[in-house]
Amino acid sequence: MIFCKYEFTIELKEDAELPWYKGSTFRGVMGHALKRVVCALRNQECVQCVLRNNCTYALVFETVHAVPLPKGSRVSAPPHPMVLEPPLTTRCKFSKGERLTCTLLLFGEINANLAYFIYAFDQMGEMGIGKKVTDGERAGFKLISVTASHGENENFLIYDAQDQKIRHQPHGIPFSYDSFTPGFSQESFTPGTDGDSTVGEELKYNQKSPWTNKSVTGRNLAIDIVTPLRIISRDAPVAHLPFSVLMRSIIRRNTALLNVYGYGEPGLDYPAMIEAARDVTVIENNLKWLDWKRYSSRHDKKMLMGGLTGRVIYEGDFTPFIAMLNMAEAVHAGKNTTFGLGKIRHMDCSIDNMNNGHALAGTTNNESK
Repeated sequence: MIFCKYEFTIELKEDAELPWYKGSTFRGVMGHALKRVVCALRNQECVQCVLRNNCTYALVFETVHAVPLPKGSRVSAPPHPMVLEPPLTTRCKFSKGERLTCTLLLFGEINANLAYFIYAFDQMGEMGIGKKVTDGERAGFKLISVTASHGENENFLIYDAQDQKIRHQPHGIPFSYDSFTPGFSQESFTPGTDGDSTVGEELKYNQKSPWTNKSVTGRNLAIDIVTPLRIISRDAPVAHLPFSVLMRSIIRRNTALLNVYGYGEPGLDYPAMIEAARDVTVIENNLKWLDWKRYSSRHDKKMLMGGLTGRVIYEGDFTPFIAMLNMAEAVHAGKNTTFGLGKIRHMDCSIDNMNNGHALAGTTNNESK
């Protein structure tokens, strides 16, 4: 699977008022802007459009109608090839001239269409974001730069507002499930085939990965849920997250991404993994259930989007789960990840070194009042 992480830096043209969680705001405006940029048949519904399989908007926002499932796949529906991480601040009011950064994660061949996302962000600035606060208009912004991440603290410039040119088109990082195993060398990875064609023989395989492969040597593991994690399970009551429920959700998303956009899921004994996950116990639970609302223009109503936030500490043997956890940290977990939900971090820890407050949304949405 091809993967890349892009950072879009914007500068506000006017004072802005944004919600405490900004994922829905940026994703919603991006959808409108991207459709405006790429749609050739504006009066045609995506589900009936003959161009849907090659349309950037349909591939990202109407994925179920545009992306075919691989033959023999056990995936019920193709996952979206995009995650849009909003600025991770709960501040709501911003001044003219302030800069914000959104992170865009793209999976698969959609990376080749990066130019459309860059132009869509430029158009988002013309459309405006947030509440109508300045002369009845939403705050506009200017796209300052786009960078791609190829390793921790290592970025390179793709687009700069000064010359308004895309300096080069990154191909993304090819990876397999094994790429997330501690000690794996990305330089040695040679991708296989996807479908009937070899994926990206022109790719530069010496690029560094935009994730860090962690190892867990102890028996205590902390999971920080940075943005609300939406996992619906009969086994997981509100503000409680058994490790087996977490792993079932992570396995489902990771294997779906690898099946649809990569080289197929790894040949693992998934029932045995879930059974082993049941032996892992919760020893400290600082999770909260957080409800937030977003307006859906498609359904013309406000929708409740609750999720878990905070930190939970587990005890057990984590050896079978490290690669899955590392991948989840890179691609998010749970439902509605296109909004930036389900951003998690994990770390090997001892309880004595733990403290709370690492999550973006670890407070209630009263903070925005």
